[in-house]
Amino acid sequence: MFKRIYPLLGNRSVLWLLFWVNVLGTAYGYYWYKWQLVDTPPQFLLFVPDSPTASLFFVFVLGAFLKGKNWPLMEALAIVSLVKYGLWAVVMNLMVFFVSGQLDWIGLMLMASHFAMAVEGVLYAPFYRIKPWHLIVAAVVLLHNEIIDYVFEMMPRYHTLDLYMDQIGYFTFWLSIFSIAVGYYFALRPDRFTLSLKRSR
Repeated sequence: MFKRIYPLLGNRSVLWLLFWVNVLGTAYGYYWYKWQLVDTPPQFLLFVPDSPTASLFFVFVLGAFLKGKNWPLMEALAIVSLVKYGLWAVVMNLMVFFVSGQLDWIGLMLMASHFAMAVEGVLYAPFYRIKPWHLIVAAVVLLHNEIIDYVFEMMPRYHTLDLYMDQIGYFTFWLSIFSIAVGYYFALRPDRFTLSLKRSR
């Protein structure tokens, strides 16, 4: 199965397709946050749009791949943030359903697109060339964002879940730890599965 998947993932046409899908998804993600960004204090603006920033990291990764290169720091930031915010959005929308009994087509779309974010971050891990310090920086960025979200209350707004912010913050912390562990397992451990990119001509 993997022998069939990875030549496809490394194909330039597929890389270009994913590049533009992620560019468009990133743009829509920042648009989705526009109302929250309007009343966000300037010092927190960079930390509010979590998911689009995660996909932006992956856009940089794919852009480097298309040039036949690696950008290890972006790869580390991409895998940990794509896993974290991809899975986080799925869980939050499921919680909205359990609390309200409703889940509209937008919620379903968000679940599907965010789960795809987590999957693509892991699927491309064999092509990454991350070193320990890259993962350490990514972990600090991820946990720092956690503090901004749940200490300074800059988390994404799901008003249906306002009564559960303490529990969500606790869950999100451990999701961050899990995402860092995923980054280590798939992209850094010595015996991981690795593949080389075909260099562009």
